[in-house]
Amino acid sequence: MKMQKPESIAAQALGWIDESTREIVGQIHTSTTYIRDEDNQYRNGRVYARDHNPTFEQAEAVLNALEGGYETRLFASGMAAATAVFQALNPGDHVIAPKVMYWSLRNWLKTFATRWGLHIEFVDATDLDAVRAAIQPGKTKLIWIETPANPLWHITDIAAMCEIAHAAGALVAVDSTCATPVLTRPIEHGADIVMHAATKYLNGHSDVVAGTLTAARDFETWQRIRSIRAQIGGVAGPFEAWLLTRGMRTLFPRVRTACAGAQRIAEHFSQHPLVEEVLYPGLPEFVGHQIAAKQMHGGFGGMMSIRVKHGEAAAIAVAANTQLWKRATSLGGVESLIEHRSSVEGEGTPAPKDLLRMSVGIEATQDLIDDFEQALTAASR
Repeated sequence: MKMQKPESIAAQALGWIDESTREIVGQIHTSTTYIRDEDNQYRNGRVYARDHNPTFEQAEAVLNALEGGYETRLFASGMAAATAVFQALNPGDHVIAPKVMYWSLRNWLKTFATRWGLHIEFVDATDLDAVRAAIQPGKTKLIWIETPANPLWHITDIAAMCEIAHAAGALVAVDSTCATPVLTRPIEHGADIVMHAATKYLNGHSDVVAGTLTAARDFETWQRIRSIRAQIGGVAGPFEAWLLTRGMRTLFPRVRTACAGAQRIAEHFSQHPLVEEVLYPGLPEFVGHQIAAKQMHGGFGGMMSIRVKHGEAAAIAVAANTQLWKRATSLGGVESLIEHRSSVEGEGTPAPKDLLRMSVGIEATQDLIDDFEQALTAASR
């Protein structure tokens, strides 16, 4: 019987069975090299582990099926995956990127990418007219989208952005780390490339660093990206690939639990006397809610931010007084995390100084609410 539903694809990791052992959990392949055939050929398709480790194949196949892609490639980190897209462009190419995006990639674009000859223009990705105005005919080759966008959770209309880009002959790459294929499949909206920091929700257990790229079809830039991964060597290890496959088996229940918890937490604190503002796409008053409702299905994600009244010192004090929420960087794990984001991002951050970024895990939602309540109270004394 063919698997029809993405929940089944993920839970059974496509149902792959090792025919030699009949085991339902695949092996970790540690060999770095492979035997040639007698006539010096490699008919099994594997030459060297930097690009051909069989442990990659199941993880890549599972995610590719979930995204509805042509092909998926696993990288050593989300940054390795994302930067490979820009490295596949030519010097002089013009790129449009959002003003609100993952800070490490934004900093890389401002420094390394510009040194390599790319012209990077940061635009408010929620303003389609601003994006249209930024297009340079014949020069704009890529529009990079992140939606929801860290840490303000701006929502970008993927379909509208793809229409603008494709009319100009440009590609669209979407960082869909926080949406995951549980909520949004960007290729269905016209995207050419989908990127994930697989460290986050895809793995979901805070014990793997990895990244992925999925292509909608075969095209020249994708072929360059594949070559960059093989030649530069930004690949994950076999143990990380195996853990990623394990993590994706529980992707759907984890993400749905986090979504339900985040929605309830956002609603609870949206009118709280010690809270300035709750930033969460699931709130009807959130700018971008209608677009999110159109392209996110089954929830609005497990990420949110809360702006605490009385400024930076109050926000830091709230984080310091949490007990269940863990003060740590990253997101998408089973445990809930909290972080004063502007302290991490530093100069140029779009995060207000009173903002706490929160990754909702799978704990009891009431426990998370109670913990944040007591932290707010303790910080206000």
